[in-house]
Amino acid sequence: MDEQDLEALADEIRRADATVAFTGAGISAPSGIPTFRDDGGVWERFEEGQFTYGRFRSDPVGFWRDRLELQRELFGGEYEPNAAHEALADLGRSGHLAAVITQNTDGLHEEAHEEVRAPADGETAILELHGNSQRAACDDCGFRIDGDEAFERAETGELPPTCDCGGVFKPDVVLFGERLPPAVLQRSRRLARESDVFLAIGSSLAVEPAASLPRNAAARGATLAVINLEPTPRDDDAEYVFREDVTDVLPALRSAVESA
Repeated sequence: MDEQDLEALADEIRRADATVAFTGAGISAPSGIPTFRDDGGVWERFEEGQFTYGRFRSDPVGFWRDRLELQRELFGGEYEPNAAHEALADLGRSGHLAAVITQNTDGLHEEAHEEVRAPADGETAILELHGNSQRAACDDCGFRIDGDEAFERAETGELPPTCDCGGVFKPDVVLFGERLPPAVLQRSRRLARESDVFLAIGSSLAVEPAASLPRNAAARGATLAVINLEPTPRDDDAEYVFREDVTDVLPALRSAVESA
């Protein structure tokens, strides 16, 4: 890890009015959650066509049967926030992180922030571009329940799990063929445009429209830092590129920021 770059980035974060973090599957992989598109990823064992919104509408029984298998694959173990999630939560608590924009649906950012948040702390915005699999929402009336309840009902034979209104519950995530939540995407774009420092963490930065966020931040003059094990399309736009594990870089960055 380049200590000089780390200290320089930490100094920029200390001086910034707004630092924004953007995270992908690479931040949750150290917690044991499988990635999707890497070698050995989820899409080598499942097909995207199994989880389209069109299939949910036309074949909710088959959709939920397959979704149960995917849920076991993704979240069958006991997963907790790792050192990278915790470092971002600490930066938020100390007032050095305005927002986390995440492509992940595991809820680990929210869990990490809840663990460190005190009543007097300011809120760090957590924007879930693809939703949160820890919830389920009725596709008709929008009523939400805990995701575990929906999956437990499906496990015990209620295929599909249904709402009191008669509608079908859907995992509260963006399925293939669905648009990202317009309000969340709009706010994410605004945060990217207004950021002074933009941290792109654990993401291939290859999936649009989310991948446009670091590009737009850099185009508006933000300092862009990419923290990812593999090269990304935005590396040339970045002032700092770290090829190390996020669970090493982010705790070191937090320490550097908070040491002054």
